Amino acid sequence: MVFPRLRLKISWTLIAKVFGSAVAVFFFFMLLGGVYIVGVIQGYQVSKTDEQGRIAALLELISERTNLVSSYEKKVVPTISPTMVPSKTIPKLSSWGGPELWAAVNKRRIEFGVNPLSQRDELCTIASIRLNEQLDLGRLDNHEGFTNMKDRRPDLAWIFEKYSTLAEFLAQGGKSASETVSLWENTLGHKKLLTGGEYVWGCIYAQDTFAVAITAY
Repeated sequence: MVFPRLRLKISWTLIAKVFGSAVAVFFFFMLLGGVYIVGVIQGYQVSKTDEQGRIAALLELISERTNLVSSYEKKVVPTISPTMVPSKTIPKLSSWGGPELWAAVNKRRIEFGVNPLSQRDELCTIASIRLNEQLDLGRLDNHEGFTNMKDRRPDLAWIFEKYSTLAEFLAQGGKSASETVSLWENTLGHKKLLTGGEYVWGCIYAQDTFAVAITAY
């Protein structure tokens, strides 16, 4: 069987139209893709900007809350500032002390014709302790602390052992050193402080009208 031979006539105009349409479609989709990409980028940037804005707003809110709490704490918690505690003023009861009384006692001893006392440091130790005890007590203890001092203060026992005789003379209330000397002079047993020539050494402490004289030989 013999088939007839077909001859195809190529239309270049049609090909050009088809090709042009394909190119147009391609560029159309490219344009759509570009628009889409641009939209995505812009959306991302907008989203990023919004996110940054939300973060900034959140940080600002946290900062405000922190400042608020800090301000509240500052208002609630009082600031403790150091204050100077005023010292208690103790009125001075007398203008005379141990040195004035020591001079007055020796002056009166000389007037009585006996030797003045010579000071010994260890006797001043006892006189100082005994004066503080009278001041702490607020009254005279009638020599109680002196008679038991050797037992309650073993570190001072050597002083009692050093001398054959130690004596204590107490006074309170004298307005002056000379008045205190008069109290001793007019009190039975205490006049020996002024007239006892056997006493060679001594020491006197006084404060706020309290007076302690320690003598020895």
